[in-house]
Amino acid sequence: MKNLTRITFDQKVMGGKPCIRGLRVTVGTIVGLVAAGYSTTDILQSYPYLEKEDVMEALAYAAWRSEEIEVPLSEG
Repeated sequence: MKNLTRITFDQKVMGGKPCIRGLRVTVGTIVGLVAAGYSTTDILQSYPYLEKEDVMEALAYAAWRSEEIEVPLSEG
């Protein structure tokens, strides 16, 4: 995965969920809006402090995370 410069993690912001540039807008919020049919233009109008690149990186991060494989730790 390329270096994601717009996705941040901070326990003091939204409980450590992945957010956009330290703002109180989570990746999940962006992905949920896109899934609900909102366009990038719609999202940027609702959140004027976001940039198009924020939306694109949120989607890229979500796609990358969906491809991760969790491997259970063996006991013993």
